[in-house]
Amino acid sequence: MAKNKTVATDASVETFIDAVENETRRNDCRELLDLMRDVTGKEPKMWGPAMIGFGSYHYRYESGREGDFFITGFSPRKTALTVYLMPGLDRYTDERTRLGPHKTGKSCLYLKSLDSIDRGVLRDMIEDSIAFMREKYECQ
Repeated sequence: MAKNKTVATDASVETFIDAVENETRRNDCRELLDLMRDVTGKEPKMWGPAMIGFGSYHYRYESGREGDFFITGFSPRKTALTVYLMPGLDRYTDERTRLGPHKTGKSCLYLKSLDSIDRGVLRDMIEDSIAFMREKYECQ
């Protein structure tokens, strides 16, 4: 069975954020660090070269593939700040109508800037996501 490509590393989260070129994105990253640290009670870790994750859970698919991944996290991509909500975005239809401008993937919420969204709605989505993951999986 293949190993996961994205795993927790010992790389410095602060060094990674300090290297983000866009000042607004860098400030958004610092705000998300505080928010996710507060909500999870966990310290951030780098996952792979470009994702910042909080906590972890172990998953096992019916296929037999298993591994560990962060409970929630984010990545400052060039085109958007990507927030990872592991239960998937289908669960947040109502919240997304109140959030403000965004795009979505299966478990990815793409934001241009935190200034353009309702931070309270974002916090609610992150809190619910974490509660769901802690209920469904054994989390660290």
